Order: sequence, then C-alpha cells, then structure tokens
Amino acid sequence: MAVIIESIPNISEGRRKDVIEACVDQIRNTPGCTLLDYSSDPNHNRTVITYMGDMKGCEEASVKLAKKAAELIDLTKHEGEHPRMGAVDVMPFVPIKDVTMDECVELSKKVGERIAKEADIPVFLYEKSASAPHRQNLAAIRKGQFEGMAEKVKDSQWIPDFGGQRINATAGVVAVGARPALVAYNINLSTSDLTIASNIAKIIRRSSGGLEAVKALGVMLEDRNIAQVSINMCDHNATPLYRVTELVKAEAARYGVHVIGTEVIGLCPMKALIDSAEYYLQIEDFDFDKQVIENYLI
Repeated sequence: MAVIIESIPNISEGRRKDVIEACVDQIRNTPGCTLLDYSSDPNHNRTVITYMGDMKGCEEASVKLAKKAAELIDLTKHEGEHPRMGAVDVMPFVPIKDVTMDECVELSKKVGERIAKEADIPVFLYEKSASAPHRQNLAAIRKGQFEGMAEKVKDSQWIPDFGGQRINATAGVVAVGARPALVAYNINLSTSDLTIASNIAKIIRRSSGGLEAVKALGVMLEDRNIAQVSINMCDHNATPLYRVTELVKAEAARYGVHVIGTEVIGLCPMKALIDSAEYYLQIEDFDFDKQVIENYLI
C-alpha cells in the first residue's frame, strides 16, 4: 500500500524570492515528500505550496515549513490583498490514495501540536479536524486577521487548540486541518472598481446565500489595475467551475463589465476541468470514467 497525502499550505509572502525559496526548500529537502508546485502572487503577497508524500514525509515537511516561515516572515510588516492571520496562514491535508480522511485528521492534530511546540505558533484546527462546529470554516477563524487576533483569542470561544491563549508576536496563528480537494479559482474583471468584484463575490458565495461550497471575496490586482473575484471552490462536484464562471459573467454584465480571464492557483483535480470542457464543448453522453485516457493509467 502506497499512502499519498497532499498538503497545500499558504504562506504570507509573495514578493521576496529569497524568503519564498527558503520556505520551499523545506519541502524539497524532506525525504518521503515531493514538491509538486508553488505559485506566488505579489498582489495577494502570498504563496501557495503543493506537495505530496507519505504520512511521515508530510508531517516533517510541514513542521519544517512552519519553523522557517516563523523565522523569516514578520506580519507586523506584511501588506497584501488576501486576508491572513499567520506566517503560515493555513495548512490543509487532503487524502489522495490509500489513506482515509480520519487518518488525515489525526495527522493534522499531530502536526498542529508540533507546530505549536517547535515553531511557537498557536494552532487552530479547522474543517474536518475542527474541535467545535464554529471552528470548521476557515473564514470564521481568520476573521479579524493578524491585527485583531491577539484580542480575539481572549474570547473563550476562540482559544487556539494548541499553543495557549496567545498569538506569536510576528508569526500570528495558523489553521491546520484535513479537508477534501479544493480548487483555488480566480476570475479577473475588466474594471478597476473593487466594489463590483466585492458585490459579485457576495452574490456567489455560500455564506451569503449563493452557490454550494463556494467561498469568495473581491480583491484588487494593483499591478494590472483590475479587480478580481477570488474564489475557493470547496467541492467542485457540488458546484462546477463553469457554473460559477457563468454566474460571475451574468452579474458582471449588470455593471457593463466582462470577464477577461481566469486563474487556477496550484494543482487542480482533472475532473474539475473536464466537467467544464464537457459543458462548453456541449459533448453529448460523455462518460468521464470511460472516455478519459488518463483514467486507464496506473
């Protein structure tokens, strides 16, 4: 049996290449773990790192990454479009092969406890690992961001699961947990009006009554002078990419705005893209299991 677990931590640095490479090196240099991808966004000031490995490899790489990020990233000096609360902002574990969600939950708890001790960063458990229902949603944990977190953890409802009732003065806190595969998907608009992107994000996100398993916010890409709807597709089977794209197009048209491009950040399940290809190509009676060559590869 070859256990494969995926981890997709986000670090709060997307501009300083030396810091990014030093953090990514923690993955490169860990046995039992393979770096797959990393993508930096200077506007978000954030880097998404993707790696896979066995249980021990992912554990060691994740703890090493947290230690290095805490050493090199100071959130008192950090600015960016994306909400953040920690030097390593979030660290999810996703079961890929021969491993259960429950085993990933146990891994997240082990990693969280080690990060609190070895990197001195308090940890919230989230998603499937959450210790209470109100802690499942990452956005709820992150609310207040780094600047408000020291006050937030004084509330008995928001004491970190590991590391005590405090934050790290420069590295903040981190959310660690197990979850299903997620698609980080951004839609760029032909406008510099952030209000339009924010209004559209409110319409499509589930928490405001929108699409199932969709989280979204409006952000500004300063280097391109355009607004973006930044989206987490938490279950591409519940809401496919084409459906959220078409809804954003329709809502943008109300403002005389159109979609000028989309982005997939990090890795993406093949089915999420093929579902959209099937929709836009109008393929009749398409069978994903039988008609995709890659499904026959071992």
